Amino acid sequence: MAGRRKAEIQLQMHIESQEEWEDLLSKEGLNVIDVYQEWCGPCTGMVSNFKKIKNEMGDPLLKFCTAKADMIDSLDKYRGHCEPCFLFYAGGCLVAVVRGANSPKILRTITEQLKQEHKCLDGGSERKEIKDPFIAQLESKEKETEKEEEEEEEEGVKEVTVALIKPDAVEAGKVDQILEDIKAAGIEILKHEERKLTEDEVRQFYSHLQDQDFFEDLVKFMTSGPSHVLALTKGKTGENIIDEFRDLIGPTDVEEAKTQKPESLRAKHGQQTFMNALHGSSSADMATRELAFFFPDFVAPHVDGKAPKLQRTLALVRPEAFRLHKDEIISKIRESGFKVAMQKEMQLTKEMAEEFYKEHTGQEYFDQLVTNMSSGPVLALGLAREDAIEGWRSMLGPKEVDKAKEEAPESLRAKFAVDDAINSLHGSDSEDTAKKELDFFFPMEQTVAVIKPDAEGTKDEIIDRIHEAGFKIAARKETKLTKEIAEEFYADHKDKDYYNDLVEHMTSGPTYLMVLSREGAVDGWRSLIGPTDPTQAKEVSPDSIRATYGKSILENAVHGSSDPEHAKKTIKTIFGDLKFTPDGTALETIDEEAEKDEEDKPVSDSTRDAEESSPEVKSQQLEEQRAKEEETRQETPKEETKEEKQEEAPKEEKTEESKTEEKPSEETEQKTEESTAQGEEKKEETQSEEKAPDTQTTEESKEEEKKEETKPEGGD
Repeated sequence: MAGRRKAEIQLQMHIESQEEWEDLLSKEGLNVIDVYQEWCGPCTGMVSNFKKIKNEMGDPLLKFCTAKADMIDSLDKYRGHCEPCFLFYAGGCLVAVVRGANSPKILRTITEQLKQEHKCLDGGSERKEIKDPFIAQLESKEKETEKEEEEEEEEGVKEVTVALIKPDAVEAGKVDQILEDIKAAGIEILKHEERKLTEDEVRQFYSHLQDQDFFEDLVKFMTSGPSHVLALTKGKTGENIIDEFRDLIGPTDVEEAKTQKPESLRAKHGQQTFMNALHGSSSADMATRELAFFFPDFVAPHVDGKAPKLQRTLALVRPEAFRLHKDEIISKIRESGFKVAMQKEMQLTKEMAEEFYKEHTGQEYFDQLVTNMSSGPVLALGLAREDAIEGWRSMLGPKEVDKAKEEAPESLRAKFAVDDAINSLHGSDSEDTAKKELDFFFPMEQTVAVIKPDAEGTKDEIIDRIHEAGFKIAARKETKLTKEIAEEFYADHKDKDYYNDLVEHMTSGPTYLMVLSREGAVDGWRSLIGPTDPTQAKEVSPDSIRATYGKSILENAVHGSSDPEHAKKTIKTIFGDLKFTPDGTALETIDEEAEKDEEDKPVSDSTRDAEESSPEVKSQQLEEQRAKEEETRQETPKEETKEEKQEEAPKEEKTEESKTEEKPSEETEQKTEESTAQGEEKKEETQSEEKAPDTQTTEESKEEEKKEETKPEGGD
């Protein structure tokens, strides 16, 4: 017993420090190293295989080790990426890597690398050092991220938008009042020119509206008198100036502005339809074009110093306040300069509420808080602003409702109080807490986004919208969908009248497929694209992608996964088994399918013996096998007469298993090497054929006959 234990101990060296690691690499031989972390431990399932191959080969150059990545500086990149992972080091060089407990592949790699190491030591070859492909990809992604962060920190230019004070407001003498309102909102006027637009300028400027019925009236109106053209920015960076100015001027329709935003500039100074006093750039791209149009020599001012850090925080509207005051609360949030980056309505279970508030366990109010939070749907918001955490908590006011009403009556907790015991809103109290709470409600996930054939011409604009919404495009490909994939995409719509038309449309032209990463990606993308029907989208979500680019339910520009499980299934169908880093970046899979095939393939005893035999024996077996195969091919009849085929016809009633066995085989020599068992079987079959060639046909001969039957006349 003691001897066996000693042998087991000696089988694998245990490396747990940088010094031991360096000492290991300085020694001669092939080291098969199981890299692990303490939380998961080494791969014990491979130990019996290692013991067997060690005993079978008896090669002193072969050594097995375990290495704890937590304690070894040279393996720091494997922390979080090492389960299970086997590194093959020879002469201090990494020569091979196998990821996963793939026994056949590990044993084959040992055989190959041990043979190569003997050649190197004998002077007949040189070692080929490699870089772990998975770690190389990871490092590449890290460098890209660092570069992006450095570029963000570098001094840039302020964001600028363009504003037009239209002829109706100029004629009414409202220019000075409008300028005062703009300055009162903290907006800086960088350029200001009064000019009368020509008809050509108006037609060019409003070319995107040329198909509208009112276009000619618009041209006539805009050339009826002078306009004032402004270049605007705000704060140190000008960030969000486009959205803020559009919010300041209000909805395009004057009557709608008076109803929904009575304090907006269009509500105050506009008249009707396009005579609405002001214009503001609708996007960053439009602002760039309009600046070039009106101020071709304009150079945006540089940001003074490093741009302020944009913070994110969680805002939580509890059930009763959500039911009674949802829209008012969101309006207050936007008016305060917050950007709602993420939004989710959800029903918390009691267990989820207990988990979210676990740090309050034991407090006298804990049970009441959990009951309150699980009593109905809550609204979770991811807010972004320069000082999001402190800014939001300042808006909330004191935690105690009575204190909020007394000391901060204008605070949100005072205004929207519905329960004196539990306040109506929650906010993160630090950056660490904000990250944890945002991860709770908006975990990093992936979704599938599709730009349909009908939106091919606006693909770049849609991609810009995707980036602006904070999504990372982790993977992308442009292709023409097959009918099968289109049907899988829209399986949920199979009972709809338009299903067949939809599938036909999706296969009618190029489709742009993307994997998007973001916290709450599935809900976030569906919120961004809007309702399926573009007509409905224009009513309930006018800024959505479908409202902007959709034409009909069939041609609605984009598609999105309905839920996380559907997204995972579709990603696998289109992009394969992608893996993602914690920040949502996709890492290419290395030999994923090949390894899976190896794992799924049954391994016979003869295969195992061949895998574990020496290279010389394995080579001899392979040569014998190839010789027998060639001999069999020469003896196999090349053609069959019609009578022979007819005689064989009744035999074609076979089970599914036999049909599978008789499919034409296109195995490569590499695959033959990987399954020596097949060679052994063929060897026995060939020997049997030699003994009774006239009375028995081997399985391999049948396969060759089957191939001949399937060949078209005239050869290949």
